[in-house]
Amino acid sequence: MALPVAGVPATETPAAQAPAAHGLARIGRAVRRNRKATVGSVLLLIFILIALFPGVIAHDSPTQDAYAPQLGVSTAHLLGTNHYGQDLFSQLVYGTRNVLIIAFVVGLATTTIAVLIGVAAAYLGGMADSSLNVVTDVLLVIPIFPLLIVIAAYAHGGTTLVLIAAITVTSWSYTARQLRSQALTVRRRDFLEAARVRGERPLYIILVELIPTMTSLLVAAFLTNALYAVLFASSLQFIGLGDPNTVSWGTTLYWAQNNAALQTGEPLWAIAPGACIAVLGAAFALLNYAFDEIGNPALRPVRKVRQKKGEQQRAGE
Repeated sequence: MALPVAGVPATETPAAQAPAAHGLARIGRAVRRNRKATVGSVLLLIFILIALFPGVIAHDSPTQDAYAPQLGVSTAHLLGTNHYGQDLFSQLVYGTRNVLIIAFVVGLATTTIAVLIGVAAAYLGGMADSSLNVVTDVLLVIPIFPLLIVIAAYAHGGTTLVLIAAITVTSWSYTARQLRSQALTVRRRDFLEAARVRGERPLYIILVELIPTMTSLLVAAFLTNALYAVLFASSLQFIGLGDPNTVSWGTTLYWAQNNAALQTGEPLWAIAPGACIAVLGAAFALLNYAFDEIGNPALRPVRKVRQKKGEQQRAGE
């Protein structure tokens, strides 16, 4: 932003007017140019559509035991039925919504908390930085999954809301440390100093000036947190610390394990939800490749050098 001159009102440059829009444009270009990110986007979009319109894809109730148990794969039952006569394909389709709700809510909430704590600590400094760092360091040294087991067991039946709250409260510390490190590298930049000189409040500087410069890192953090939310929630449901009546991939694995699906000739009951978790995790991981290239400048020159070498080799031929 331009500094005010005597008698002349301050004006904003186009770059300062829309830093967030510039960051989103870079993200869009990275997704289009990176094949892995494109594949990840397509996979994630498929899961989102399934979660939004499960009734269009699966016509059977996921909880109704209306069929004979242990039916094989057929056109009527694409994955067969389980030990209770429930359609496995319907359970996978309807379970997608619960998984994505946990992934996106936890990813957004965890990243928001990490931004508020990590960026604020870096910008404010002093006692605020020391106090917030103590809290972050304490959570960093505590193993997350054992802590989640204790919280979920104490809650006596982990509903979706309980799982979201438990994972969010325990999973923000690593992202906060990353964002704090990034914020420390830019806290003395000219545009932030200009905002201080103009007399802007710290909250305005953090939200409007500082955070938009970390767009790619924030998106990558969101994807990572969403991935771990899926893994943690499914693991807790699998070991019986979730709500067994919730239709989700983790609870499907729980009931498959309880009924020894692999030993009783029902392998799809256990394999299908596990494969869905793996594919969704792959979608989040593939998307991270694009944002790593944006957030880590060291990766961009390597890619450009390889492109130049390839062009020179083709020109030499």
